[in-house]
Amino acid sequence: HVQLVESGGGLVQAGGSLRLSCTASGRTFSSYAMAWFRQAPGKAREFVAAISWTGGAIHYADSVRGRFTISRDNAKNTWYLQMNSLKPEDTAVYYCAADEITPYAVRGTKSTDFDSWGQGTQVTVSS
Repeated sequence: HVQLVESGGGLVQAGGSLRLSCTASGRTFSSYAMAWFRQAPGKAREFVAAISWTGGAIHYADSVRGRFTISRDNAKNTWYLQMNSLKPEDTAVYYCAADEITPYAVRGTKSTDFDSWGQGTQVTVSS
């Protein structure tokens, strides 16, 4: 599996912005789709956004569509989640995940559709 490391989390006021990054190492010669998930305290992990290897397929959860933008720079093995108009309900630990099985599509939005995970980065939005 590829190793993933998230960064960019922090504390921001409601209405503010943050950009999360996810950097891959290890099997970087592989192609993979990637996604962002999040998990708030006491809640299940939920899908946020996903993007295929070429960027031709992008999916967003309804709760973030129009506010969050997923992107990638394959040359840098780095992927991003630009989060604007943040709300207190966006507070969670954010995880990036990679799917090496179907890199040129987003085959699903379940946790089990992705096989490599980062350790997570905390995002806290104050009201």
